[in-house]
Amino acid sequence: MRNIKLTISYDGTVYKGWQIQKNGRTVQEEVEKAIGKVFKKKHRVHGASRTDAGVHARAQVAHFKTSSAIPVGKIPLALNAVLPEDVAVTRAEEAPPDFHSRFDSRSKHYTYCILNSTDRDPFREKYSWRVPYRLDVPLMRKEACSLTGRRDFKSFQAADKRERTSVRKVFYIDINKRKSFLTIDIEADGFLYNMVRNIVGTLVEVGRAYFPPGSVRKILKNRDRTTAGPTAPAKGLFLVEVKY
Repeated sequence: MRNIKLTISYDGTVYKGWQIQKNGRTVQEEVEKAIGKVFKKKHRVHGASRTDAGVHARAQVAHFKTSSAIPVGKIPLALNAVLPEDVAVTRAEEAPPDFHSRFDSRSKHYTYCILNSTDRDPFREKYSWRVPYRLDVPLMRKEACSLTGRRDFKSFQAADKRERTSVRKVFYIDINKRKSFLTIDIEADGFLYNMVRNIVGTLVEVGRAYFPPGSVRKILKNRDRTTAGPTAPAKGLFLVEVKY
């Protein structure tokens, strides 16, 4: 039995997330349908990250097991021929028999995109959150430092009974601005439900002076979701990399 590791890119706009659900299209469903067509048999595909509805991925990692002899180098072309245009397999490789895309990951890297402008931009706004307020980026960077390291992120967690602990280790948060375009990059050993989007929403509140300096440290200590900022829209979030 072969274990095939896939790297998948997708525009999550019309999907209800990665994971198969009873109601609504999901990326996992589309990938499994494509594999079924190519390999002439149903296969269960496991993803590294359960991205939410509307969230995108540049490099989601997934795996499935098969007894098929199709050369690994031909798998991306074959799958892309039957996948919808907003989902693409960018790489396929043989993985060790015990490799698991989710449980073996050491960290995940997400990027959140913000259009910091009062002007509308129909093209950029599809994949970013337009924030019309002036943002104090240096203060946002300073406050973000309180989020690095091993912390209890209960205040940034949406209700999710699947998680046994709200403690996660954030390796870094980088905030960069080029003209009116702002990106927030976060890498951690794992993320709680809506954690990245709740962090982004909180940092934006800091940047527009709705939250005073020192707020992020207090919010962490409170362990209360209601004390943090709003959840940033899903459309600005991208899964960029999964490390093993």
